[in-house]
Amino acid sequence: MAERIDQMVIAAVKKISDGSGALAVNNVQKLFVDPTGGNITALEAVNLDIRPGEFISLLGPSGCGKSTLLRLIAGLDTPTSGSIALDNEVVAGPHYFRGLVFQDPTLFPWLTIRKNVAVGLDARGILKEKEEEVDEYIQLVGLAGFESSYPYQLSGGMAQRAALARALVNHPKVLLMDEPLGALDAFTRMNMQDEILRIWKDRGTTIVFVTHDIDEAIYLSDRVVVMTPRPGKIAKVFDIGIERPRSRNYPDFFEIRSDILELLHFAEKNKPEYYL
Repeated sequence: MAERIDQMVIAAVKKISDGSGALAVNNVQKLFVDPTGGNITALEAVNLDIRPGEFISLLGPSGCGKSTLLRLIAGLDTPTSGSIALDNEVVAGPHYFRGLVFQDPTLFPWLTIRKNVAVGLDARGILKEKEEEVDEYIQLVGLAGFESSYPYQLSGGMAQRAALARALVNHPKVLLMDEPLGALDAFTRMNMQDEILRIWKDRGTTIVFVTHDIDEAIYLSDRVVVMTPRPGKIAKVFDIGIERPRSRNYPDFFEIRSDILELLHFAEKNKPEYYL
C-alpha cells in the first residue's frame, strides 16, 4: 500500500515538473512615454518568484500595472529594467511555453471551434501529429459535440472554454489569464472558476491570473499578489491556506477578504470599497 502511494506521489510530481514552469520576476521596472514626452512609471521594483504548478492571482485597482506585468511575462513587451525568466531562461519574446488567455476570447469567427483550437499547432507545423490532442483538449474544456460549431453559435462561457483549450493544447509551462471571466454573468463566472480549477488540477500548469474580483482571487489561488496604484508595486502577498474545495462563506475566506480590502483601502483612501 505504501509503495503504491509513493508511486502516485512520484507520478504527480513528474506531471507537475513536465507541464509547468517556475517564473522569476527580478526588480522589474516599466516606463511608458506620455504625450508630452515625459515618462509614466507603470511598474516599479517588482519582484516575484512563482513555483511550478502554482496558481497566482494579481489583484489591485485599475491602472496598477497587473496587465502590464502579464504582457511582460508573455513576452509581448520588454521591461525598461530588470528581467523575467521562465525556468532560468530570460523571456525575450512571445513563445508557446507562455499561453495567454484574454478577457475577450478572440476566436477567429470564420473558423470552426476545432480549427480555432488547432490554430497554434497549425502555425507551428505540428498539427498533423497532434490531431488527437485537439480533440482531447476540446473534451477537457467540456466542448465535445461543438467541434464543428462557429464562435457566433456559442455562449460567452463556451467561447472562453474554446480560448482556454486553444492555449492549453500547446502545452504551455505557464498559463497567463488576463481577466478571462470579466465579461461573464455571475453564475457562468462561478461555473468557469470551478472549470479552471478542475483543468489546473488535471494538468498542473502554472497559472498567473489577473482579476479585479477579490472573492475570485481567494477562491482560485494559492497566493494573491496585491499591487499598489501606479507606479505598480507589490504591496503584499497573501498565502491562501484554505483547503480545496473552498467554500465562499467559510470564516477564513471572509477574514482574508477583509484583510485584502483593508490593504486596498489603505492604498487608495479616496475610493470607496465598492469600487474594488
